[in-house]
Amino acid sequence: MGRGNAPMDLWTTERNRKQTRGRLTRHQARKENALPGTTRFLQLADVAEVLNISSAQAYALVRSGELPAIKIGGRGQWRVEASALETYIERMYSETRDFITTHPYGKADEL
Repeated sequence: MGRGNAPMDLWTTERNRKQTRGRLTRHQARKENALPGTTRFLQLADVAEVLNISSAQAYALVRSGELPAIKIGGRGQWRVEASALETYIERMYSETRDFITTHPYGKADEL
């Protein structure tokens, strides 16, 4: 627990806001202003956050075609549809299950 009855993450967030004199980072502001369930397309930074990987790894997934994305705007910003990200995650779960069944680690050979 943090100060008083507030949970630690709330206290930490409040302390960070005081340190930045009330300014939020662009990513924090976007998350706070977004309505739940209304974001159709995600930036690569958001994809990286969801998958807990680096932005470079998210970019590599998109460039390899493993994670479907579109390139929009004059500067060519990448966007990943939220449903495509969910499909990718489900596919990775399936591939992981298949890998585990074909490569049983630590199981003794049956006689």
